[in-house]
This record gives sequence, structure tokens and C-alpha cells, in this order.
Amino acid sequence: MSLADYLAKNYLTADLTLVKKPKKRKRKDGAASGLIIADDDALGWDREGTGNADDDAPLEVNANSVEFRKAKKNTWQTIGAPTPTSHEQAAADAILTSAAAESQARALAEDDLPIMEDSALKMESGAHAGLQTADQVTAQLKRKEAEERRRFLEDGDEHSGKGKETVYRDASGRIINVQMKRAEARKRVEEEAAKAAAELEAQKGDVQRAEKEKRREQLSEAKLMPVARYADDVELNQDLKERDRWNDPAAGFLQKRKEAKSISGKPLYKGPAAPNRYGIRPGHRWDGVDRGTGFEKEYFAARNRRANLKNLDYAWQIDE
Repeated sequence: MSLADYLAKNYLTADLTLVKKPKKRKRKDGAASGLIIADDDALGWDREGTGNADDDAPLEVNANSVEFRKAKKNTWQTIGAPTPTSHEQAAADAILTSAAAESQARALAEDDLPIMEDSALKMESGAHAGLQTADQVTAQLKRKEAEERRRFLEDGDEHSGKGKETVYRDASGRIINVQMKRAEARKRVEEEAAKAAAELEAQKGDVQRAEKEKRREQLSEAKLMPVARYADDVELNQDLKERDRWNDPAAGFLQKRKEAKSISGKPLYKGPAAPNRYGIRPGHRWDGVDRGTGFEKEYFAARNRRANLKNLDYAWQIDE
């Protein structure tokens, strides 16, 4: 190893004229050789350089240059304030902690201080601190109570909420309109009552509906009738004549007989028919065949049997 090589290897002070340049492959024009210092967080910047040099561009230093190798002075520059040492940082943290503690203690002390009124300490109850008589304490408490009552009366009902309507809310916090809810509940009750009345009316037959309507008409006509009705009342006599009585001996002598019709206005059956407990006669299309279960026949037989036994019992009691 020559002296120039030894100096260049250990001290970087070899004479360039004595150092043989190694053969290198030719690089393409425009390629940057050397050390590149770039920020990793600079996203989106052009690191290769497009010819526009500015302050934010990365610094390129040729590590093979003689000036870089011969320089013994640190050329790095610190940007911003110098980094404090550990002792300085600990002292600064201690100062900040003590200042925060002092401010917090001062705030708590100000909250705990009693109220000063008329150059005297006043407690929360309204009485002054210190040695006092019972009358003085009572007067001070009454004075505070009167002051609170006066402020309350001055504020009025607007701040107290007196006389205002209660606001109701559901589980989600939305306001419930009470009037609307009451109207809906009232409407629901009316609908249920109307539905029940319609079901009850549907269970009735034509005869019951006709009788109900007839009673309503009689009540409306009774408002215009006189209190006393005499034997020459035409309407009363006509109503009595139109009634059919099964034991009327003069019914056959009537020249003008009324056609038999039901209350609903439909014609009735003109032949004989078995009676029923409701007094409903068969219609004019009945063929005369009883298709019932026989309950009506047994009902009337039991009824007649009970009446006969009652009459026989009465007759036996008389004979004795």
C-alpha cells in the first residue's frame, strides 16, 4: 500500500494528484450523486427536483468532495429555539406545577370565604359570624327571609312557573300534546260505545226495531196531546177499533176487515199455526210444516200443566 493510499484511507488528506481514480461506469446525465437529506413527512413533494430551487427543497451534499472531507467544523444549523437540557426541563415543570396548585388553592379559598356585609362576616344562613345574642340572630334570619320573599314576589309567576301548564314527555324526550291525547282517548271511547250499540242493535229483530220506533213516535205525539182524553176522542176510538181480540164475538160482523200484516209491514200466514212464547205469527210463505225442535210445544204443555195443578189444588182446598 502506498503512502497516498494509507493517508486517504485513515486521514482523508491524501493528495488527489497521487490517488488513482477508479474506473466507474458512466451515469446518465442529470442523475444526482451524493448524500440526500430529506424529510420523511413531506408527502407529495417532488424529491427529484424539477429545476425550481426553493428553501424547502432537500439539501444535496457530495460526500466525495474534498471540502466535505476536509471540513472539521460542524456545519449543521439548529432551526428554532435550542432544546433545553433535562435539568432545565425539570425546573420548568416544577414551576408550572406550583403555579397551577397556587391558583387552584386560591380559587377554593375564595369560594369558602364568608360574605362580607356592612364590614361584618355574613354566613350562608343570613346571620353574622361571631358572638351574638339570640334576638340578634333571629332578627338577621327574619331579615334574610323577608329579602328572599321580596325577590320572589318581584320575579313574579314568570320565573316561578306558577300557573303554567305541565309539560309531559315520553321516554325519548319528545313533548306530548295532552289535549290531543285527551281528544284521541275521547274519540276512542265514543267509537267503542257506538260499536257496542251497533252490535246490540244488530242482535234485535225487525219486530223489536219496529216497536221501538213506534214507542218513540207515541212519545213525540204525547207532547201535543191533552192531559184528559174523553170518550168522543176520534183517534183513541180508531185505535181501539183496529185492535184484534181473539174472543171478540162481533169481529165476524165487521164489513171492512183489515188485512193481516206483521209489524214490519209484511203479510202474515192466514191459516192455523201453533203458538209460540213470543207471539210471532208465521209469514205468508209458510207451508204449514213445523220444523222446530218441539221446545215450544213442551213449554206450553208444562205451562198449562202447572196452571191446571194450581187450579186443582185450589179446588181441593175449597172442598175440604
